[in-house]
Amino acid sequence: MTAPPDDCLARNEWICGEYLSTRRRIVLDAVVQHLELTAVSVLIALVVAVPLAVLARRWRWATGPVLALTTLLYTIPSLAMFSLLLPVYGLSASLVVAGLVLYSLTLLVRNILAGLRAVPEETRQAARGMGYGPIRLLLTVELPLALPAAMAGLRIATVSAVSLVTIGAIVGFGGLGNLIYTGMNTYFKAQVLTASVLCVVIAVAADLLLLGVQRLLTPWERAAGAARP
Repeated sequence: MTAPPDDCLARNEWICGEYLSTRRRIVLDAVVQHLELTAVSVLIALVVAVPLAVLARRWRWATGPVLALTTLLYTIPSLAMFSLLLPVYGLSASLVVAGLVLYSLTLLVRNILAGLRAVPEETRQAARGMGYGPIRLLLTVELPLALPAAMAGLRIATVSAVSLVTIGAIVGFGGLGNLIYTGMNTYFKAQVLTASVLCVVIAVAADLLLLGVQRLLTPWERAAGAARP
């Protein structure tokens, strides 16, 4: 009778501390790539979404086309999206970033627009009465008051991006998705479980971090909550 292997890697167990100790650099590189792809994608999407939401708020005729376009992009399956972008970006990290930016626009534009629309009209009128021009009104009154809704959209978009980055494994730029993909192909249990758990940890950590940023940027929300009986 053959004796069982004396380590969890040889036994191909799901939970294996030996996997982390022997492949620490591989896992760390995957985590770094995952974070970079997520952060760059969400930041670019935010830069694009803010002007689109402001445009839709200023000119009502633009609301329908902007929301329709961003919603249409969100309905395209990820594999089809990458196939459509492939001739433009090739097999590169830019392909993954571009796809994630397009998917994030729906969540960001809708929430930023909802936040802008929620700003009381009397607040706008008071600011105009104090001599605020359109740009100053937007930057110092409307956008700060729209922050809670905008941050809610940013949190959802970020968590979604953390998950969608893994799809980039099909072109070799999927962060932890690369480990999940190769682990599934080789039935490497510890690699699949470790990479999957790290994806969840990153998503939860990012959400909590953005929640903390939101609380710091909106002290009046905390004050209003404390004043409620």
